[in-house]
Amino acid sequence: MERRTSLTSTTRASRLSLDAAHAWRLVASARTGPQWYVDAAPFVLRGAVDRLALGRGRRWPVPDRPVLRAGDTAGFWEVVESGPVAEGPADHHRLVLEAQVRAPGTVRLATEVTPEGPRCCRVAQTVTFTPSGVLGRAYLLTDVPAREALMELVHRRVVRDLERAAP
Repeated sequence: MERRTSLTSTTRASRLSLDAAHAWRLVASARTGPQWYVDAAPFVLRGAVDRLALGRGRRWPVPDRPVLRAGDTAGFWEVVESGPVAEGPADHHRLVLEAQVRAPGTVRLATEVTPEGPRCCRVAQTVTFTPSGVLGRAYLLTDVPAREALMELVHRRVVRDLERAAP
């Protein structure tokens, strides 16, 4: 697993022996049932904390179609982008989710699936926090350890789900 961290973002990436198109359909699945972006333990906890802090901490249902589309809502996420990436190889896809939670700034989670040959792909996930105001900049300093733990657990969940679903 590759790991990268900066003050505003944390990235995890893994190479998998899985067709990129198949991996994309699983990563961006909008089918009812367990979905990593709704029921991964860190997201369940974050939603509960948000509700305790009088935030929205929504529990929007998954749309129940093959893949998420821009404008969809699921869990406490709003889908900002979903689909092929213009630059790069065919079957390179990106899913960008924005958290609709109480935070002094904007929280986004981007997942990219990039083909790296036949039956091989790279799955990269980056969570970013863009602070708003003085409180947001102060929060940014305390957020790094939590963001690191969140990305480690979420990325492991995604990789596990993908490996289990490999044909």
